[in-house]
Amino acid sequence: MMREPVKNPGKQPKNGAEAVLLGLKRSGVNYLFANAGTDFPPIIEALAALGPDEIPEPVTVPHETAGVAMAHGYYLVTGKAQAVMVHVNVGLANSVMGMINAASDNVPVIVLSGRTPITERGRPGSRITPIQYGQEMYDQTAMIGEITKFYYEMRYPEQGEPLVARAAALAMSEPRGPVYLSLPREPLMEDIAPSADFSVPANPPATAPRPDPDAIATAATWLAGARHPLILCQRSDTQGLLAERLSALCNRHGIGVVEPFTIRNVMASDDPMFLGYDPRGPMAAADVVLVLDSGVPWIEALHRPGPDVRVIHVGPDPLFQRMPVRGYQADLVITSDATAAIVALDAALDAAMPASDERAEKRRIAAGTLSETRRTSAKAAAVSGCASPMSAEWMSLCLSEALDERAVVFGELGVVPGAMTLKGPNRMFNNPHSGGLGWALPAALGAQLADRERLVVACIGDGSYIFANPVACHQIAEALDLPILVMIKNNGLWNAVRRSVVNAYPKGAAARANTMPLTSLEPAPDYLQVAAASRAYTERVEHGRDLPAALERAIKVIRTERRQAVLDLRIAVSDSH
Repeated sequence: MMREPVKNPGKQPKNGAEAVLLGLKRSGVNYLFANAGTDFPPIIEALAALGPDEIPEPVTVPHETAGVAMAHGYYLVTGKAQAVMVHVNVGLANSVMGMINAASDNVPVIVLSGRTPITERGRPGSRITPIQYGQEMYDQTAMIGEITKFYYEMRYPEQGEPLVARAAALAMSEPRGPVYLSLPREPLMEDIAPSADFSVPANPPATAPRPDPDAIATAATWLAGARHPLILCQRSDTQGLLAERLSALCNRHGIGVVEPFTIRNVMASDDPMFLGYDPRGPMAAADVVLVLDSGVPWIEALHRPGPDVRVIHVGPDPLFQRMPVRGYQADLVITSDATAAIVALDAALDAAMPASDERAEKRRIAAGTLSETRRTSAKAAAVSGCASPMSAEWMSLCLSEALDERAVVFGELGVVPGAMTLKGPNRMFNNPHSGGLGWALPAALGAQLADRERLVVACIGDGSYIFANPVACHQIAEALDLPILVMIKNNGLWNAVRRSVVNAYPKGAAARANTMPLTSLEPAPDYLQVAAASRAYTERVEHGRDLPAALERAIKVIRTERRQAVLDLRIAVSDSH
C-alpha cells in the first residue's frame, strides 16, 4: 500500500548530521554499527544532542569488517536492514570485504563513511589535521561502486534524510543488497535554515516481482510430465515462508529438493522430499530441474545436466546479472520473488497433476526412500568419526543434538550440513560464495544482538577465526553482553587451499610434500587465551567422545552466566570439506 508523503515528521534536524541520523531511524534502522574517526565529530555531537528514541542505537565496533558482518547477521534473523558507519577511505577499505559478502548474498546493509573535508578553510568542518590531506581521494566511491546497488556523496545538509531514505528503499528492493553514502564533514556540520520546508516524501521499497502466468503454466507442464523432477535451492527468505510453501508443493507432487552449496538452509532435515546437499546423484537422474534463486546451482565440470534435461531458473534476478561468467543451461527463465513463484506453481501443478495422481505417489515414495537412506548413511558416517582427532561430521552431529528448537548456527568452513538435523529453515547460515573470510563470528554477534534469548553458534575454521579479528569480536561480545558459542574447528592449516591444490595436482610435488607450501598454520597460537582475555568461558576438546559433555557445559555457562563460550576442537583433516 502506498504511503502519503510525510510532512515535517517528528523533530526537524538542525544540521546535516542530525538529518542523517533522524533519516536512518525513520527508515527503520535500529542500530548504527560504528568505527569512528576524525570525520565523526558532527555525528557524535548529533548522537548526544538527539533523544535516544529519535535515532538508531549507536554500537561501537572496534573493526569495520565486524561491523558490516554484524549488520549482515542481524538481517538474516530479522529481515531488517541496519546501518554501518566507518572512517573515510581507510575505514571504507576495511569494510569492503564485508560489503562484498553482503552483495553476494543479496543482503541489504546501509554503509556510511566520512569523507575527508573538501575545503581547507573558511567553512565549518574544514581541514585541521595532516591526515585530512593524506586521506583525500579523487574518487573514494570507486572502491565500492561495483558491489553496491546505489552510491552517492552528500552535498548539502538538507539532503541528509532524503538520501538516507532513498538508499534504504533501494537496499530493501529486490534483488536486495548493500548501498553506500559518502558524508563530507562540511554538509554534516552545516546548519539547516529553520524556515526550510522539510517535507520528506515516503520512500518504501519496491514491491517484489510476481511471475508471468504463462511461464508458470509452462513450468508446471514440464514438471508434471517429468519422471524425475528436481528442485535446487540455496537460501530461504528471512521469514521462512519459502520453506513452508516449497515443502507443501514438493510433498503434494513428489518432487525432491537438493540444497547444493547452501547459504541459508531451506528444508528441514527430516522432510521426506529433502534429498540433501550433494547434487551429483539427483542431477544425474533428473529430467526437469527447477533452479530456485540459486547463483551456483551446480559445478559445470562435475554436475552439468544432459542435453535432454529441461532447466528452469526462477528468482528476483534469475540470471544473476552481477556474475560476469555464468553459463548454466536455461530453457525457461522466470523473474519472480521465489515464494510467489512457488505459490503460483503449486496452484498450476494442482491443475496439471492432482496430488492423487499415481505419478505423484510414485515420485513421493522414491524421494522419501532416498531421503531416509541419506539420513541413515550420514549419521553412521558421523558416528564413525568419534576419535582423536574427531571428524567434522562427528562435531556437526554433536552440535546438532545440542541445539534447541530456535538455535541458529553460523558456519564458515566449519559445520557439515549433511551430518546435522536442522529443525526448520534459517537454522544454519553459511558464508556467502564470495568467500570473504572472518564473516561468521561477527555475523553471529549481530544475530545475538537481534535476539538475546536465542542460542547463537559460530562454528568456524581456525584460519577463519584469525580472519575474524577475534580480539575485536570477543571485546564486542563482552561489551554488549552477547553470549554466543564459538566452536573453532582446529586442524592447523588452510585446508580449503590444500584441497584445491590436491584436486588440481593429485600426483604433484605439493600433494606429496610433508608440509604443503602456504597452507600450514603451525605453530598455532593458543586461541583460547585470545578469548580468555575478554573473560570468555574456554575449553579445549581433543577427543570426540568428550564433545557432547563440553557442549553441555558451554551452553550452561551461556544460559546461566550470560557469558560467551569458546571451544577449541581438534579436528581431522578432510579431503571432502
